Formats: sequence, C-alpha cells, structure tokens
Amino acid sequence: MEHKKKTAGEKAAEYVEDGMVVGLGTGTTAYYFIKQLGTLVADGLFIKAVFTSNATEKLAGGLNIPLLSVDEVNGIDLLIDGVDEIDHNFNSIKGGGGALFREKLVSRLARRIIWILDDSKLVDQLGKFPLPVEILPFGHTHTLKKLAKDGMNPVLRSGEEGIYITDNGNYIADLHLEKAGDLQQLEARLKSITGVLETGLFINKGERMIIGTERKPKEIINSGK
Repeated sequence: MEHKKKTAGEKAAEYVEDGMVVGLGTGTTAYYFIKQLGTLVADGLFIKAVFTSNATEKLAGGLNIPLLSVDEVNGIDLLIDGVDEIDHNFNSIKGGGGALFREKLVSRLARRIIWILDDSKLVDQLGKFPLPVEILPFGHTHTLKKLAKDGMNPVLRSGEEGIYITDNGNYIADLHLEKAGDLQQLEARLKSITGVLETGLFINKGERMIIGTERKPKEIINSGK
C-alpha cells in the first residue's frame, strides 16, 4: 500500500513547474508528494507553497520548501492532495486526516487540482468511508442530535486525549452514511445545520487523479471539466 502511495505522490510532483504557487495537501499520500517536492527544491526548483494543516507546514518547513500562509496569496496554481474516497465522476470524500476545512478553502483558490491515491480509494459510489464534517464546539451536542435526527449517524471523533481537535480548534463528526446519495442535496442539507462549519464533500473537483497501483501509476483525466 505504501508503495502505491509513494509512486502516486512522486508522479504528481512531475506536474510542478518553476515559479508556481503550490497547494500542499495533508495525509499519508500527500506526504510522499511533499517529500519528493522537497528533493526537487533542493535541486533548484523555485516554487512557493501553501499548506493545509499544521502537520504539512512542519513537514514542508523541515524540507526547506518556501511557505506562505493562505492569506498571503491571491490564488494557487496547482493543488496536489489525497482523498479518502473518490468516484469516477471526480466526487470525493476528504477529511480523514482532520484538515477538511483548510483543504476545502485551498481547493477553492486552486486553478488546477490533482488528486493522488492508491487504487483502493477509487469507488463506484461514495459513502463507505465516513463523511467528516467540522463542527463548532459550542453547542456540539445539539449539532450531533440534529445530525442524528436527520439520519446521518454521526460519531464524534476521538483523539489521543479525548475529543479530537482540529487545527482550527473545532470538532469533527464522522457521518456513517453507507451511501451518500444526491451529493449536492446532501451538501446543502449539512450546510443548513447551525453548528456545521464545513463538510468533507468535494463535488466534481480536480483535473485528474493519479492512482498508485502495483505497477506504474495510472492517470484518469476529468472529462467533465
């Protein structure tokens, strides 16, 4: 599995060009991309990067990749990030690593997006992987009750020392949906609930996906873009 993630991440680095502002994703597959990017920077590639989590900032900083905060850029040339699930229509679930809010914001600023994944993440229908939503701590029990009443089967995410806390100081509810259904409708329903700050649904986003396999990585281009 790690070999598949590594080959996908390293292949994605080939799309980074000199002078770009690059969005750095979060997670185990993005880790390999960032490591490869650090090697390219050491060899003379000139880029600047925007990070999507504290963990990514620490990793990239340790590799001497020049970093900017999201508030220092007007746009991002290319975002490369992993997914927890993605279907053939480029709808994906993200947020297993807890960075969905920042990943969603950075993706909105990106002119181009490449998703990197191992072949187990490509599915026919979203929903087997729990859908994360970032929720406000204030009144979170009532937010969870509302999500449960709406049939979302929420589970408050736990961390090493109790409730999991995002980099933004919020909580995450993982929704066990089994089948996501109408994604636009689901996104709208969730966003209408007071206390829900953002969802891990990324609907028809990305120009291509790079899929790590036992052999060489496979690329699928988004024909709907």
